[in-house]
Amino acid sequence: MGVSLEQLEAFEAAADHGSFSAAARVLGKAQSAISTQISNLEIDLGVELFDRSGRNPVLTAAGSRLLPEARVILDRREHFLGVASGFADHVETRLVIAIDELFPESALGEVFADFAAHFPHVELELMIPNMEDVGRFVLDGKADLGVMWRQEVLPPELAFLTIAWVPLQLVCGRDHPLAKGPVSWEELKRHRQIMVAARSEGPEKQRLRVASDVWWVESHWVILQILRHNVGWALIPRHIIDDSPLAADLATPALEFDKGDHPVALEMVWRKQRPVGPAAKWLRNRLAATRIASGR
Repeated sequence: MGVSLEQLEAFEAAADHGSFSAAARVLGKAQSAISTQISNLEIDLGVELFDRSGRNPVLTAAGSRLLPEARVILDRREHFLGVASGFADHVETRLVIAIDELFPESALGEVFADFAAHFPHVELELMIPNMEDVGRFVLDGKADLGVMWRQEVLPPELAFLTIAWVPLQLVCGRDHPLAKGPVSWEELKRHRQIMVAARSEGPEKQRLRVASDVWWVESHWVILQILRHNVGWALIPRHIIDDSPLAADLATPALEFDKGDHPVALEMVWRKQRPVGPAAKWLRNRLAATRIASGR
């Protein structure tokens, strides 16, 4: 069986355009060439793809079943050619991006939908580590680009660009002692604080610690699930609170000592000496241009 891509292309075009003559016009070939390719394909496969008894050919049951398979093969050909073209243009074949949960998911979806449209053949891995773990992945070469909250001390090997300020909001369960507010600084110290945890043990892990009693959790979303049971309080990015289905079970009490927002700088980081290809350069510019809402 010697099925060719040209045969599959003729088969798809005839099915899509309703006739062999229309397929020939689309493909820029003679109608006789299209008819011959489809006939030879039927011989090679041992099945009839079209019922030719009427004015125009109509897909048989076998043709209807095999058409999606032909499309897959033809699509993979285009993908193959796209990847090869990427090598010629020195486009990266794969990128690994590490992004903290501080970056709103809605904005993230838009960025990577845009990336897919511009670089459809670049394989992407998106990691969601926390805090300084992002910088560590970039520093160790496990990620090409990172987005993280600002570190007080950034390794000299990393370059950075501040792309947004994300407000953190005090939040607790509806029946927690702090829920009614306004809350004093001393009251925060007396109640359990639940903090998002990095796996590394650097100074950033302790930066927003207020209480002596602390639980560490690796996900803001899981923290909200714990808070709804009145186990403690936390500082959570406002967009996560706004997007959570648990909003009715949570309280964001007023504070006596400030307006209640604790903005954290969101920074893009990359390794200074690492070569940058077109896809990574485009993504840097796209992230830098992304506008992130500062809150309600």
